[in-house]
Amino acid sequence: MAMPQNSTRENGFCFTQPLDFSCPSPRPGEAGRPLGAVCGRDGCSSPLRNGITSSGAPSPSDSCAQPLCTPTPAEEETPLQDGIKYVSAEGEELACGWGGFTPGCLQLCNTSKGVLFFLCVASFLQGMTVNGFINTVITSIERRFDLRSYQSGLIASSYDIAACVCLTFVSYFGGNGHKPRWLGWGVLVMGLGSLLFALPHFTTGRYEARSTAQVGVCGGNQSLPCSQAASSLSGYRFVFMLGQFLHGMGATPLYTLGVTYLDENVKTNYSPVYIAVFYTAAILGPAAGYLVGGMFLNIYTEIGREIDIAPENTLWVGAWWIGFLGAGAASLLISIPILGYPRRLPGSQRYIVMRVSEAHQLKDGSHKKASDPDFGKTVKDLPRSVLLLLKNPTFIFLCLAGATEATLIAGMSTFGPKFLESQFSLSASEAATFFGYLVVPAGGGGTFLGGFLVNKFKLRCSGIIKLCLLCTVSSLLAIFIFFIHCPNMPMAGVTQMYDGSALPGGHLNLTAACNAQCGCLQETYSPVCGTDDIMYYSPCHAGCRRVSVNLRNGKKVYYECSCVNKALLPGPGTAEAGKCTSSCAKKPLLLCFMFVVILFTFLSSIPALTATLRCVSDRQRSFALGIQWIVVRTLGGIPGPIAFGSMIDKSCLLWQEQCGEQGSCYVYQNSAMSRYTLVAGLVYKVLGTTFFVVACLLYKPPPPESAPGSSDASENGTSDLQEHKPSLPAEEDL
Repeated sequence: MAMPQNSTRENGFCFTQPLDFSCPSPRPGEAGRPLGAVCGRDGCSSPLRNGITSSGAPSPSDSCAQPLCTPTPAEEETPLQDGIKYVSAEGEELACGWGGFTPGCLQLCNTSKGVLFFLCVASFLQGMTVNGFINTVITSIERRFDLRSYQSGLIASSYDIAACVCLTFVSYFGGNGHKPRWLGWGVLVMGLGSLLFALPHFTTGRYEARSTAQVGVCGGNQSLPCSQAASSLSGYRFVFMLGQFLHGMGATPLYTLGVTYLDENVKTNYSPVYIAVFYTAAILGPAAGYLVGGMFLNIYTEIGREIDIAPENTLWVGAWWIGFLGAGAASLLISIPILGYPRRLPGSQRYIVMRVSEAHQLKDGSHKKASDPDFGKTVKDLPRSVLLLLKNPTFIFLCLAGATEATLIAGMSTFGPKFLESQFSLSASEAATFFGYLVVPAGGGGTFLGGFLVNKFKLRCSGIIKLCLLCTVSSLLAIFIFFIHCPNMPMAGVTQMYDGSALPGGHLNLTAACNAQCGCLQETYSPVCGTDDIMYYSPCHAGCRRVSVNLRNGKKVYYECSCVNKALLPGPGTAEAGKCTSSCAKKPLLLCFMFVVILFTFLSSIPALTATLRCVSDRQRSFALGIQWIVVRTLGGIPGPIAFGSMIDKSCLLWQEQCGEQGSCYVYQNSAMSRYTLVAGLVYKVLGTTFFVVACLLYKPPPPESAPGSSDASENGTSDLQEHKPSLPAEEDL
């Protein structure tokens, strides 16, 4: 049966002569040809790979397929030489290796699943480092290197700044270049950034924490040196900023070129599942960062040195640097196999020619320009590429919807632990660990489930956008849970007077008759919980005069506290270091609905990404993801924490006072924090819902008679191909 000539040269796929698939049956005991072997006028050759036939050995992706034809004895090929050579239309090798070193054992990993594994490890390390360790250790870094809050904010923002600077360049040129090399070098740069971030620990002297056995106790030495001059250690903020900048540069290819590389090398209806697994690893990374980072913070930064202060002490600095060393070394190692992958995986060309376009159709037909094989290969096409994306309303509103979701995710990841810490009266390490337990099933499960649903129900682009809309509306309804809150634990002089009465006018009054002779300083904040279940600003403000260590839990216990009332016996009571434990009855309900909000927020992430890939032309996918990430970071990732932080700061009851300057917030009013969180959540969720509705209404799919192989993805391209290519019956086995 002869196949008609196809003269199109898009994606390098062309036939110059009629092809004959009527091959003789294979002889018993003879090894069959790989799937897709073509029998033409000159006999049988190996499968089509990226545009031309070659006579190499079968690729790993062909090993499980049944042959379409078997050569006759006259058509036997000469034995293969050592080494596996897969050649594409551009003359590039498709074997896995580095330069000329392509051993056969490496070809076992030269599959889409192999790529997915290494990219998942890379995204896990990126998420654990940037979104996990950084958020967990930022307080310790401030304390160790005498940094102000705005300086640590600049450190955190350096990542997004670097990403915005590099995204256009990387997505445009990397999208038309060798994607695995861009990815591998990016992961390597990210690893160098992690090692650089840990460097200040080794270049500074030992951290000297002053013993607080007597400081802070009534009648003890209350003097604290106040240095008006900036510490020389604060100059290390530039090293941290450079490390974060390298993190941003290295991670830029991962979420643009990595996604498109996966999408290009698998069947289109499997693409959402692969991308979902990839992003699930990226979500599990921060969760692991919170858990592991919180564990490292319980280890003193100077490992092996004896110290008499506990992690609850405000002078404690944990081993913040260990995680960055491990993540940096792992990133350097994982970059090596990624660098060895070819431009395209063997056998991937068949998926490209199967695709049916779902790109948004512009009225002037200018979207067809992107189908030109030479489009996007030079800098002069950059303005035209940007213009084509700006004229695509579906793409624009998907970007805006992504920005609103990113604002919530960025604010939630930054201030989620702080919210739990305030509502449930937890320590910083406990809150970070608790938040990690919440994010693992909700964020990771939602991300994977979103890709699974797209594949399960074979959703096209319009259906995917409707799924995103449903998820956003569900999370919008669940966010009303922030109407409720846990009450503040009573704190003498902050939430109530020392005698239990309300504060007049809401003003602080930390001095009472029971501690008037102690000479307490407001700079010494070290909360203690009295036996009367009331928190006190410090042991001094509780009127405590003696201290010892509880051998059971290692916490300091203060005695002869004149401000603490015993329940039964007269005389001074005792107090224990740390906050009082909250017994909020609304805690299970609040956690349950927070889980729902996180779940549905992440549930829409992969469908929204899939819709973005499908509403643009094939040659603009990497560039479209780059532009989308710029919009998401500029409008969401960067201002998100700032917006949430400024709103949460309005709920502060007690500010740090150091050398006459206002520092961070010690105590928040829980009711105000919940109210402001609700307002911010409602605003961004309503905006996200609106953008998804507009994107769905303005989307214009291509006509049903669109020819296969034009440019873009389809979730079920085989049904569209059967009419045109009846000679490929084995496609179901791919």
